[in-house]
Amino acid sequence: MLSKRIIPCLDVREGRTTKGIKFENNVDIGDPVEMAKFYYEAGADELVFYDITASHERRDIMIDVVKRVAETIFIPFSVGGGIRTLQDMRTVLLAGAEKVSVNSAAVKNPDIISQGAKAFGSQCVVLGMDVKHVGNKPGIPSGYEIVINGGRTYMGMDALEWALRGQELGAGEICLNSIDADGTKTGYELNLTRLVSENVNIPVIASGGAGTPGHISDVLIEGRADAALIASMVHYGTYTISLIKEHLHEQGIKVRRA
Repeated sequence: MLSKRIIPCLDVREGRTTKGIKFENNVDIGDPVEMAKFYYEAGADELVFYDITASHERRDIMIDVVKRVAETIFIPFSVGGGIRTLQDMRTVLLAGAEKVSVNSAAVKNPDIISQGAKAFGSQCVVLGMDVKHVGNKPGIPSGYEIVINGGRTYMGMDALEWALRGQELGAGEICLNSIDADGTKTGYELNLTRLVSENVNIPVIASGGAGTPGHISDVLIEGRADAALIASMVHYGTYTISLIKEHLHEQGIKVRRA
């Protein structure tokens, strides 16, 4: 059995790490390079870096920050935000990232997934999905809809159908973020995570809602996720990565421990 992964997420805006709730009211919480180094030394399995306004502002990702983070850590590093073309992917990978995450751009141009998989390998391409629960709505049989541009634009696309298509196009992994749970610290959206995890054959990273180690064990067991993205619970010093992993180990969940 593969070890489950714990992945701190750095949402970056204007060169600083920021954190909000349900994609709103973001506050500055620190320097992304210093935070990346701290989490690497604390035992994180991977790190995710999102330039959260690049797509909405239609600008390129802050590649200088990517380079500085990549020079600081020696664990897999995924980068997303503002990646619209194959050249953007290449630039990020050459800057030191192991993976690129495509979200809004992939919805607008699904071919970028297959192009990236062909050029760099599926293992380098992560399909980021920002999802909102909309209930009984025409064209959304799962009840979950894809939203892009940092939670601003509803696309009329069913989340499960998009996950399956992304897998077919060549994505090697899905990072599944619940907008409803994002930043709430009340637990992951287990129904959504389980729905996607049980229907795709590629790893699913659960994102949005982690507040306690118990929330993480819940999403890894009940939600069937392969990894858990965390932010607020470690950004504010409430929990450490070692404490989280100790809890998971006690629950019988295989994790990489120092």
